[in-house]
Amino acid sequence: MSLRALVSLLLILGCASTPVFGGAAPAAETAQTISQKVAGLDRKDGLFPLDWDAKAGKLYLEIPETGKDFLLLDQLPYGLGSNDVGLDRGQLGQGRVVHFMRAGNKVLLIAPNLQYRSSATDAAERIAVTESFAESVLWGFKVEAEDNGHLLVDATDFFLRDAHGVAERLQSAQQGSYKVDLNRSAITLDNTKNFPKNTEVEAILTFAIDPTKGEPKGEYVASVTPDPHSVTLREHTSLIELPGPGYIPRRFDTRSGFYPFRYRDYSVPLSERMDQRFIIRHRLQKRDPNAAVSEPVKPIIYYVDRGAPEPIRSALVEGANWWSQAFEAAGF
Repeated sequence: MSLRALVSLLLILGCASTPVFGGAAPAAETAQTISQKVAGLDRKDGLFPLDWDAKAGKLYLEIPETGKDFLLLDQLPYGLGSNDVGLDRGQLGQGRVVHFMRAGNKVLLIAPNLQYRSSATDAAERIAVTESFAESVLWGFKVEAEDNGHLLVDATDFFLRDAHGVAERLQSAQQGSYKVDLNRSAITLDNTKNFPKNTEVEAILTFAIDPTKGEPKGEYVASVTPDPHSVTLREHTSLIELPGPGYIPRRFDTRSGFYPFRYRDYSVPLSERMDQRFIIRHRLQKRDPNAAVSEPVKPIIYYVDRGAPEPIRSALVEGANWWSQAFEAAGF
């Protein structure tokens, strides 16, 4: 065969849809189901099922449903020990109403903007307000497996984040520039638990001085840690199911002594204030609405720190019980 004929033959073959060289095209990968992905892992069933891979140190989170709001809350179970810095044991962080949204092979954790709202009955008016203010995507996850609408994501890095803002607090207190050192941080299983209405995950986080920004600067951290270059605390993340309908908000009055919760409503009449203020209160309902004094449907329960010694413990319980007189006067 002449060189010209060979070139012509190769050009003709090159136009074919099936490759001549290299064998058949690789078959598409079959996506793993959740049961296949988590086989042999330590499973904790609950609101958001958890699967712990002890060998890899990974924690997988199963999302049964996207688009459903829940409460995301962080807290500080272990404190720094310095009142001046203000990172105290048991300190609660900012609770946020959030939801998951799938976007291709990703799942986004979204915090909608609830500070600016519309109470209008017209859907277009409500959407106009929603579109006028930014929301926040708090985290992005990769879909590891899926099954019957349920999604599995690797949530290890999410639970190892500085959700409570410890590094920011240390810097604002002029103690130095710290950041989480993942090599010295890990998920801890002693307080990682799961329940039907809430999922609880705890992590031990080590905050190390950023070497590019100098040495520790303040005396507060140095006075309460073995080594101010390495501050190790615990942060706890709660994913909590929202309560059902029926809660009746109560307007805030400056004379009440309560703390207010506020948001701006862009659909109120021109004669009313846009800033809506309500008191932060318990959802307390009478078991017998017609009785002057009734047992509550769900009582308010507070827990005394088990580490409180006597006689302080008894004094705390006695002091809290004085509130019974006020609640009885209110009909409970």
